[in-house]
Amino acid sequence: MSDRDEDGSGATAAQDTQDAHAAHDAQDAVEQAWHGVVATARRTAAEGLVVGTSGNVSARVGDLVLVTPSGVPYDRLGPGDTVAVDVEGRQVLGELAPTSELPLHLAVYRNSDAAAVVHTHAVHATAVSTLVPEVPLVHYAAAMLGGPVRTAAYALYGTQELADNMLGALRERTGCLLRNHGTVTYGSTLDEAYDRTAQLEWMCRLWLTAVSVPGHSPSLLTRAQLDEVQDALKGYGQPG
Repeated sequence: MSDRDEDGSGATAAQDTQDAHAAHDAQDAVEQAWHGVVATARRTAAEGLVVGTSGNVSARVGDLVLVTPSGVPYDRLGPGDTVAVDVEGRQVLGELAPTSELPLHLAVYRNSDAAAVVHTHAVHATAVSTLVPEVPLVHYAAAMLGGPVRTAAYALYGTQELADNMLGALRERTGCLLRNHGTVTYGSTLDEAYDRTAQLEWMCRLWLTAVSVPGHSPSLLTRAQLDEVQDALKGYGQPG
């Protein structure tokens, strides 16, 4: 055994190398997540789900929540603009202030296994939020959000009251409407959270289209029919 090994310096060097690799991997994960957050935020704008700097997107990486900043156009965000907070909302990365809707995002992460959250002001979904306490079962897409999508009671944006109202509407759901405000969805990935937002907006547009036909009322699915779809969806998609 060498003197280096006898005094433990070999083990220390190995641990230092391992720590350096772990730190590098963690940094890579943060950079990739931020890239995904920005790309998803830009997608919400490109596909008409938000206007200007409205709406916000976040992703969780370990104990960090990466979130879009307040009041900055998404097309101006780059790799050096990373904004991250811990689960208590304390900012740990970045110079830009996080979105004013941070309480919404943190409430989801504290009360679910979500890895990503998307909040938009999608036009049709927001319109429906002013009309009904729950999106009528006009299509089986509701099953993709866990069941009939509820509307959370109105509260001022950025408040804990709004976050609490949202949690009630999200019970056993992965998405909800915010009355006179917009949508919130979450998922295990940014793509999944975004897709749920897109499905919710489409479903609201479908219902508004159907109810606009004079002299007719749209047929609605029963809860039993929706449960049947939810069972079928368990085997949907590619294996693995």
